[in-house]
Amino acid sequence: MRLTVIGCAGSAPGPSSPASCYLVQHEEFCLVLDLGNGSFGALQGLVDPTDVDAVYLSHLHADHCLDAAPFIVWHRYSGRSDGRAVPLYAPVGADRRLATAYDPAGGPIDDVFDVTPIGPGSWTLGPFAVTTARTAHPVECYAVRLAVGGRSLVYTGDTGPSDAVVELARGADVLLAEAAYPEGPDLPPGLHLTGRQAGELAAKAGVGRLLVTHVPAWVDAGAQLAAAREVFADTELAQHAAVHQI
Repeated sequence: MRLTVIGCAGSAPGPSSPASCYLVQHEEFCLVLDLGNGSFGALQGLVDPTDVDAVYLSHLHADHCLDAAPFIVWHRYSGRSDGRAVPLYAPVGADRRLATAYDPAGGPIDDVFDVTPIGPGSWTLGPFAVTTARTAHPVECYAVRLAVGGRSLVYTGDTGPSDAVVELARGADVLLAEAAYPEGPDLPPGLHLTGRQAGELAAKAGVGRLLVTHVPAWVDAGAQLAAAREVFADTELAQHAAVHQI
């Protein structure tokens, strides 16, 4: 399994990275996790959109889904689409949300996306065994575990501290965990993790390696990394265009 970081900026695109988007490949299968704003352009630099086999959206906040709109434009008007509707897995209401983001009239998008609503559970997607868990976030959001060939990757999406996400990540080879909050008192509960909390999640779950991601441009990414490493030493900072073999 190969993970390529397309976008890792939290809450909005940053000066050095688009918002959340990750390309996961195994053999010839290409899965995109999230399509945050600014990510579709960077994605095209690494893979032809016709080669995207499926899209998984953790939730429907703009920084995780809004570049579905240019994805639609490309498929409808580039003249390069093969006409195949791309399987898209997302929380209930994604078809309406994305249709409205593309066009206020909210016309159907089923010519581009074959939308499957998700919840907590398990299924097979291409070569991957997929398991999802509801996270601690104000809107419906699902962390995802991908397993293939005896290796596993867990992506938290957006979450505050969550026992369900700890269990989902149990023993994973790589945990891709958000760390949007800077350390500080009186942080709102059930929204995001701090760097230290991302490290605590990795330690509780007993993962092999932690990649800290979703750090907003206005938060010190180095401090988030240092805070995570205080409790989980094998931690790296996700960076735009970085490739990780899992």
